[in-house]
Amino acid sequence: MKTLDDIRRQLYAGEFEFSRHAFKRAIERNISDTEIRQAGADARTIEDYPDDKYAPSSLLLGFTGTGRPLHLQVSHADSNLLKIVTIYEPDPAEWYDYTRRR
Repeated sequence: MKTLDDIRRQLYAGEFEFSRHAFKRAIERNISDTEIRQAGADARTIEDYPDDKYAPSSLLLGFTGTGRPLHLQVSHADSNLLKIVTIYEPDPAEWYDYTRRR
């Protein structure tokens, strides 16, 4: 399983791919590769999903260079590229400090 440091390095280096769902969401939400790399550099894990459907995954919180919060769900599947399962800007009405569900 990938460590948080491995995940951060891969996100920052652009060594990631999108699930079909995440690709659609990134376009709909106008989230750029640059923002993903910025948010990924110092992302932290806020939830783990060890029993996720296809492979264990984690929900990360990171911030872009402009301070935009992003949630990235990433798969821990053994692969050269990190897979982003979904990505979105968390709604403050649903999250405390973007880290705990309301």
